[in-house]
Amino acid sequence: MTPPTPYLDLEAIEAWLGPRRVFENLSLRLQAGEHTVVLGPNGSGKSSLVKLLSRELYPVVKPGSRLRIFGSETVNLWQLRGRIGLVSQDLQAGYVGRVPASDVVLSGFFGSVGIGRSQQPSAEQHARVAALMARLGLADLAERPYAQLSDGQRRRLLLARALVHDPAVLVLDEPTNGLDLKARHQLLEILRDLARSGTTLLLVTHQIEAILPEIQRAVLLRDGRVVGDGPVNELLQDAPLSALFDTPLRVCHANGYRQVVPAG
Repeated sequence: MTPPTPYLDLEAIEAWLGPRRVFENLSLRLQAGEHTVVLGPNGSGKSSLVKLLSRELYPVVKPGSRLRIFGSETVNLWQLRGRIGLVSQDLQAGYVGRVPASDVVLSGFFGSVGIGRSQQPSAEQHARVAALMARLGLADLAERPYAQLSDGQRRRLLLARALVHDPAVLVLDEPTNGLDLKARHQLLEILRDLARSGTTLLLVTHQIEAILPEIQRAVLLRDGRVVGDGPVNELLQDAPLSALFDTPLRVCHANGYRQVVPAG
């Protein structure tokens, strides 16, 4: 039986952010249908990995190096937006305060930040936005300016934006950062529903408590290198996590989630 085509296939990738090399020899393959967490400390290269996938960061072209998305080295950005949804803090920071909440979601159809005068959403697109906002508990916020929303509401708006095309893969870059407990738990329950309904999740985080019970695979990233890759039950243990974060940790379990406390 032929294995499925990875949605992300990296081989010997070298990439730079300005004068800083973030990856030197990165190889990684991610499969649709396999919920994965990329876990690592700040500065490990997690957000740079997301930028490779979203085509905001381009690797050095050299022999033996390869970057394929859904099996292709040539990526049409419009087609990519229809197959991969993205939620990130960079995107959240890009919206100005006066944009109505519904326009944040509508802009996902155009790959823009807000709706410009030249963009004319269709009735079908408006209906899709209304349905998504209702699904995520945002229906009563449609006309509210972005500046008046809480961080939790903004994060759910960006999630709705990412879902307008019903993408095969949903990429979540530190989705629970800055959220209070209620907002965090609301968002995690929504993500669990998506995972169970067939959307492949790629969770990129440094927060152990944000790792959903549905996540099957863990990729441990440190200093731009994969230092662990395998089932979550094997890697999300005291020793691997203590080494990853360079501090003694003990993993605790409750209701399918994990927490870490100082070992001592």
